[in-house]
Amino acid sequence: MGVVVFPLRDNNPKRGTAFFMWLVLALNAVVFFYQLTLSSFALQQFIFEYSFIPGIFFQNPISNAYRLISSMFMHGSFAHILSNMFFLWVFADNIEDRLGHGRFVVFYLLGGVIATLAHGLFSLRSPVPMVGASGAISAVLGAYIVLFPRQRVLTFIPPFFIFWLPAWLYLGYWALLQFTEAASGIVVGSQSGVAWWAHVGGFVYGFLMVKNFTTPRPEREYRQ
Repeated sequence: MGVVVFPLRDNNPKRGTAFFMWLVLALNAVVFFYQLTLSSFALQQFIFEYSFIPGIFFQNPISNAYRLISSMFMHGSFAHILSNMFFLWVFADNIEDRLGHGRFVVFYLLGGVIATLAHGLFSLRSPVPMVGASGAISAVLGAYIVLFPRQRVLTFIPPFFIFWLPAWLYLGYWALLQFTEAASGIVVGSQSGVAWWAHVGGFVYGFLMVKNFTTPRPEREYRQ
């Protein structure tokens, strides 16, 4: 496993309010706090009904298509949701600003779907539920490295170090770490409990597809 690096903030200016980023964040929080109100049995039923379970999904993809969306608004712990929402807060506002509100919603949801399917393809018969927004957020990260590669990210490297790094370096390292962990799971045959292939699939989708969601704007609007 590589060194874990955590983004604290970027220095990328934006022109307006990222309404849908905040809506996505709020929906994730509402669903998570709803989960906390459930009994253990009710929570298990909720997870079984709305999470992405490859072994169930691929038996009847049409009937289970809703799981591709519902699973990305569910989380397994406080650490899980806080980590995901922090990444969303750091990077998604500029992507929504650049794409526009409507296109951002489509881009985000489609990224989550692609990421979830990428995970499923590497675990076709798995009975293990997958939840979380990290696949969709990985698509946001893939978009960011394309649209804002030279913007700087204030990066925390535990336990003591804080540096400003260019986005291409920070996100490139992050993507390499995800792919390394995903590939090592295949080679070793281990299950870490993290959907690494969802991260990889989401990032690749965002990297390759974001330009299809943008409209031309003067480059000077996005310089530091």
